[in-house]
Amino acid sequence: MGLLRYTIFRLLQAIPVLIGISVITFALANLAPGDPVRLMLQGQQADEELVRTIEARYGLDQPVHVRYWNYMTGLVQGDLGYSIHRNRPVSELMLERAGPTLLLVLSAYVFAIVTAIPLGVIAAKRRNEPSDHVSRIVALIGVSTPSFWIGIMLIIVFAVRLGVLPSAGLVYPWQPPEAAGHDGYIEHWIQTIRHLLLPMVALGTLQMATLMRVERTQMIDSLQQEYVKLARAYGVPERTILRKHAFRSAQLPIITIVGLNLSTALGGAVLIETVFAINGMGRLFIEAIQQLDYQLIMGITMVLGFIFVIGVVITDISYAYIDPRVTYGDSE
Repeated sequence: MGLLRYTIFRLLQAIPVLIGISVITFALANLAPGDPVRLMLQGQQADEELVRTIEARYGLDQPVHVRYWNYMTGLVQGDLGYSIHRNRPVSELMLERAGPTLLLVLSAYVFAIVTAIPLGVIAAKRRNEPSDHVSRIVALIGVSTPSFWIGIMLIIVFAVRLGVLPSAGLVYPWQPPEAAGHDGYIEHWIQTIRHLLLPMVALGTLQMATLMRVERTQMIDSLQQEYVKLARAYGVPERTILRKHAFRSAQLPIITIVGLNLSTALGGAVLIETVFAINGMGRLFIEAIQQLDYQLIMGITMVLGFIFVIGVVITDISYAYIDPRVTYGDSE
């Protein structure tokens, strides 16, 4: 099976997964207690005629299965529907909030990879030494601690006690400096980094700890292989052994973890954006749940589910570039 056929096959496999996500999310959203129309009209005189008019406008007066069918019909055509509370297209709202979430998730991944891989290699090279014990303790704490709690602790220490970093909001690097009240791009980028540091570390700690543990385990296994022992017997320098012989073969599980942890990072972004008052898709999702905005809940869930599925497919395809022994199906 060639690469193109394999990719198409994996994407077709994802269709039942996405349908399952849509069914579960739609059912949970519609079974939640409360009335989205009355929530929207809170504080106003909501007579029954006005409520029925709004329900008919958004199709809320129809049976659940009819509403689900109408939603999926529009979704296939690229229509994510209209937000009940904002009276705007869901796709438009998500595009407005996608930038902060992507900035946060990507920066957290960069932080995790840049710190985890060197620390994992050092821990494997110095196995059972003090530096190895420290790295294992750090990894255990990182895996065991919720990201939102880490975020709260970082705010208390660096924003409240020390006052060296801001505790809320983001400065977007794609905005003009004048829009943020900064004099020049240098100050603008410095403020971007300052606002991004705490949420980036809070979201990336779990990813960093997971990657570091896997990297250490895989490097220890690679360093014990026969070809590594043979290279040492021939007098190959230790740095060359680490870089050319052990390191590359140890990265295949890392790619798996990076791809599969995408859903964890996106889920963690929901809490981190709430803790740090970042106006991203995660915070928009929380607002949609609080307002019972069915269309917005469905739209965000389906887009995030699609991103996760694509991430898994890309992870599978990336295997061939790391390990040539990986094949896409049975070869004749």
